[in-house]
Amino acid sequence: MAKLSKKQKAQAPSVDREKHYGVEEALGLVKANATAKFDETVEIALNLGVDPRHADQMVRGVVSLPKGTGKDVRVAVFAKGDKAEEAKKAGAEVVGAEDLMEQIQGGKIDFERVIATPDMMGVVGRLGKVLGPKGLMPNPKLGTVTMDVAKAVTDAKSGQVEFRTEKAGIIHGRIGKASFAEADLKANFDAFMDAIIKARPSGAKGKFVKKIAVSSSMGPGVKVDVAEVVES
Repeated sequence: MAKLSKKQKAQAPSVDREKHYGVEEALGLVKANATAKFDETVEIALNLGVDPRHADQMVRGVVSLPKGTGKDVRVAVFAKGDKAEEAKKAGAEVVGAEDLMEQIQGGKIDFERVIATPDMMGVVGRLGKVLGPKGLMPNPKLGTVTMDVAKAVTDAKSGQVEFRTEKAGIIHGRIGKASFAEADLKANFDAFMDAIIKARPSGAKGKFVKKIAVSSSMGPGVKVDVAEVVES
């Protein structure tokens, strides 16, 4: 991780760690404090009032960010025949079947999204212990188990982001790059939050969104005023 120079630290506006900022001000601070020599990713972290150990409190889904992620997502597709050709034409970097399974079993995982046709799930299922912990297992509810592989690949590359609750009801996601205009980050932030709120599970009781914070890859976390974003 690169270190900030004294000049960069001095120029970056300070962040009050106890204050809860409005969304636009928070995103402005994130951009201003992203002073690394590379284009930092802007991330969002949520603390939800759920216990993901219970099935009826799991929050999981996908959201298409209107301004994209700024990241080139590498996609792997399990498919054969015509569907494999469709995946390649749509831009999938890795396409295969049993050969792809063997590649993954051998430890080569050079992609961030996995898509599969339904008939390939018998093969993919053998990789559950490898892909599952990395959040890469295809899932029909997320649109990653489908016959329309071309659309799935296009969606993955055009700004679609998956989210799921981790321990203690935490969700992490990316909403763009520090080089994005504040208005574009705001549009992505709004889309991400809208998807989270719509994904509220039946088992969630009381206040659903407890905390929101945004940050860049190397910058400080900035707390967001939850009341401005969603009603308690």
